[in-house]
Amino acid sequence: MNKDERVYNFSAGPSMLPLTVMEQASRELVNYRGSGMSVMEMSHRSKEFLGIIETAEQDLRDLMNIPDDYSVLFLQGGGSLQFSMIPMNLFRGSRVADFVITGSWASKAAEEAAKYGKANIIASSESDLFSYIPELEPASFTKNADYFYITYNNTIYGTRFTSLPDTGSVPLVSDLSSMILSEVLDIRRFGLVFAGSQKNIGPAGVTIVIVRNDLLGPVDPSVPTMLNYRVHAENHSLYNTPPCYSIYMAGLTFQWIKSMGGVEEIQKLNEEKARLLYQAIDESDLFRCPVTSKDRSLMNAVFVTGDEGLDKRFIAGAEREGLMNLGGHRSVGGMRASIYNAMPMEGVLSLISYMERFESEHKKGGSHD
Repeated sequence: MNKDERVYNFSAGPSMLPLTVMEQASRELVNYRGSGMSVMEMSHRSKEFLGIIETAEQDLRDLMNIPDDYSVLFLQGGGSLQFSMIPMNLFRGSRVADFVITGSWASKAAEEAAKYGKANIIASSESDLFSYIPELEPASFTKNADYFYITYNNTIYGTRFTSLPDTGSVPLVSDLSSMILSEVLDIRRFGLVFAGSQKNIGPAGVTIVIVRNDLLGPVDPSVPTMLNYRVHAENHSLYNTPPCYSIYMAGLTFQWIKSMGGVEEIQKLNEEKARLLYQAIDESDLFRCPVTSKDRSLMNAVFVTGDEGLDKRFIAGAEREGLMNLGGHRSVGGMRASIYNAMPMEGVLSLISYMERFESEHKKGGSHD
């Protein structure tokens, strides 16, 4: 496909994928590497698919420096199912978990955990529309909690953790859905992390869980077999038919990240994209970012004009420029530019250029037509 035929897709998810990944998938769609069949057709027990899933896992381990005493699981159900699976599997002692509420997804995770034990809210930024990451007081942490939960990057509100809480012997659990592989993380700081694929990894359909092996059960006998992490770990994510094609696409994306120089190089590019975009917002007389500077997301930049009608005109005009899906989440409005790994620098520069033109045409006190 001609690169010029494609738009810049700023959607928060499903989001744009690297063009080279999709071109490779296109070449292999009907006949995967001489097998005579598509990945969508082949048995998940076949040697071809076993090669796909094993390579994908090893590439992810390489990219994230995942130690051998952690299991990598390719599951289904999205991040939302993890809100339930985590307490089902980790509530084995006090049946208490600490939560930092920094947005809608953390709130949903706490609500699900409360069905199985106590969800202790130790800090929240809800009163300020989740515009910052709250400072945490270690003295408020539950000493014998079964786990401590954070949402690392908040897709809707455009915030991110820049330092991790020291939870001691309590396993730190984190939703990495909208930032996985965008910056270097020390997996040993976590007991369990998870991420839906549809933002930085591939098409929707697979959810990746990385869990320290000592947290793999035993679980309450009432936990359904399909929701037991140990079952999936012991069966190498093949207890039942996995989302084969989504895993294949994830594997291609992992290889693309390796070709880009790994997560370290991707992080440098992401930091530069974010720096330029936030600089354009901050230097503008029309646009404003409501997020505290130190907590701004690298992946999801939110901004507003302060005029809902003008926001809508901006979004509509952006679409005519090939800058798609810039509307903010329906719960907050405004604009949101999701600049995941696959968003090239050219896309960010095109957005900034459009912002400058739009501002010159809609200066305060000027025409809003």
